[in-house]
Amino acid sequence: MTDIEFAWSALGGDPALAGRVTTVEREGALAARLPVRRLARACVGACALAAAELGALRAGLTVPPPVVVDDGAVAAAFHSERLLRVDGRQPVSFAPLSGFWRTSDGWVRTHANYPHHRAALLAALDLPEDAAVEDAAARLAGRTALEAEEAVYGAGGLAVALRTPAEWAAHEQSAELALRPLVESGRLGEAHTRVLPPLDAAGAGLLPAAGLRVLDLTRVLAGPVATRTLGFLGADVLRLDAPHLPELADQHADTGFGKRSAVLDLATAADTFEKLLDSADVVVTGYRPGALDRFGLSPEALAERRPGLIVAQVSAWGAYGPWRGRRGFDSLVQVATGIAATEGSPGAPGALPAQALDHGTGYLLAAAVLRAVTERSYDGYGRWVRLALARTARWLTEEAGPAGAAGAEAGYEGPDAWLAETDSRVGRLRYALPPVSFAGGPADWSRTPVPWGSDAPAWS
Repeated sequence: MTDIEFAWSALGGDPALAGRVTTVEREGALAARLPVRRLARACVGACALAAAELGALRAGLTVPPPVVVDDGAVAAAFHSERLLRVDGRQPVSFAPLSGFWRTSDGWVRTHANYPHHRAALLAALDLPEDAAVEDAAARLAGRTALEAEEAVYGAGGLAVALRTPAEWAAHEQSAELALRPLVESGRLGEAHTRVLPPLDAAGAGLLPAAGLRVLDLTRVLAGPVATRTLGFLGADVLRLDAPHLPELADQHADTGFGKRSAVLDLATAADTFEKLLDSADVVVTGYRPGALDRFGLSPEALAERRPGLIVAQVSAWGAYGPWRGRRGFDSLVQVATGIAATEGSPGAPGALPAQALDHGTGYLLAAAVLRAVTERSYDGYGRWVRLALARTARWLTEEAGPAGAAGAEAGYEGPDAWLAETDSRVGRLRYALPPVSFAGGPADWSRTPVPWGSDAPAWS
């Protein structure tokens, strides 16, 4: 089974449709020791096929339109946050206190891009707010990697010890991941719901998600990639953030295509959220498992109030095991699961050529939503879908299939052919074009990013 067939099967798709996907393979794109390019191609290909399948169903076509996955477009999209330019300026990817640090027995990686995570890291190291990078390095050098991991986590921060593949395989969280499918899903509730109306494929092209209302409660990076993709496919996507947790401006610009942005305090504005939920089709969450349950946002509670809803969840470590409640990001999952050790050298850890766990999981999450909408069209029932970066990492490191028959081959000379520019409310943007491509489908987003929190919490 090829990687695209594996991804499509994990989504519950009809195996016969996998043959609708053709590839343009470009040697040198997303080069790594692990099969990153194949995983990225499979995630995007499965997403494009899910979009084509839903579009065909709504347009009354007998078979989905053909899908083409170009490694060049995929590589550019997987580097979108690095390739973005805002008024010619290159964004800063990681803060000074985010990165690898030597410990007394190895390495630890921290993530401190957000102010509250930076404050927690400094508190764990017993350092003042104005501490220098050298001060943090000295404190971490005096601890073992596991001591640093536990101390920072205990303070509410983010740090993960470097593990080899064998060390991760022996970890209880890894054992839990091995028991779960790549994409978890199931029927939600017992009530029927409306079916999306047929599409008129003429004119603007085939937009499979047209008319779909999506509440986006996600942050960094997989969830926003998924909802950005749904917006590209025609959905009305409304991102909601807590007023006290502003998003990093450049990150928001990169993932803000195809959606609007509003702030909403779920603790004090529950009535507003309920009005939005009353006509929502999909809710996507990207917080730790259970973190939003106190607001009535568990899949079961949401489905009880909005029958037929599709609830999509993504997390770092999964909704099970001893690490289920831990925060995490792509860079940290790479360190824990042995990827950084595999991609590194004997003297230093390494990293994948892109945040491939984030991007790959994001496209799979969008595909899972699209497939859930397709399945709902037949029986009227809601669905829940769930993915985890660490489970995607297991696919990359242990489950990647054979390369399969080679598609068309072409050269790769960098991302320029898959970049575009546009004016927006946040400035002049250079950005990576969407890699999801099928006959009759859109070529670019119809909505450019807006400043964080600048829209009203209401549907278009």
